[in-house]
Amino acid sequence: MSGLAGLPVGAMLDYASVLIFALTGALVASRQQLDVVGFIFIAALTAVGGGTLRDLLLGRDPVFWVGRPGFILLIAAAAVLVFFTAHLLESRYRALLWLDACALAVAVPAGVAVTMALGHGPVIVLIMGVITGSFGGLMRDVVCNEVPLTLKQGELYLSCAFAGAAAALILTALGFAGLPALIGCGLVTFALRAGSLRFGWSLPVYKARPPRTRG
Repeated sequence: MSGLAGLPVGAMLDYASVLIFALTGALVASRQQLDVVGFIFIAALTAVGGGTLRDLLLGRDPVFWVGRPGFILLIAAAAVLVFFTAHLLESRYRALLWLDACALAVAVPAGVAVTMALGHGPVIVLIMGVITGSFGGLMRDVVCNEVPLTLKQGELYLSCAFAGAAAALILTALGFAGLPALIGCGLVTFALRAGSLRFGWSLPVYKARPPRTRG
């Protein structure tokens, strides 16, 4: 997968994840009743937060959106669009959940592609896939004082990102490197997240028990 981040598919993943995450950020801003500048700020924080942290940890210079300022224009356009149209949605929260699922399914492959292109091993690929997919949304929810979707009890989220990145590694090891691995990554990520939203799929959660006393 060497050089993948410089190919058109890598650029499309970057732009798609930024656009969809910007829309989710703007939807959260609408729930907080912010002004248009607030919309753009929250949209930008959501759209580039995970990718920025990824690039800083990987030592990429410049960070992806600094090298391509067109990302900021795309984010601003998405935020302004939502500012004028959010009221048309019957349920902004439901739209947020499904847009966020789509964004996750694009951002995780984007993170995997960048990390593999830089020659990192499986552990770093897994971590950066999760970071790219989840940290922008986490920042968005924390700043807006909402329950973070990434940590919401009874739903799959971080595990979806982890499974998607793992699927990319497995497909690469089986000889399906490049685009097939990224497609598999996105499909696994979205299928698990959609199943959690639609059918209530979840992992067992820790339940506190009273300490045993000695008789």
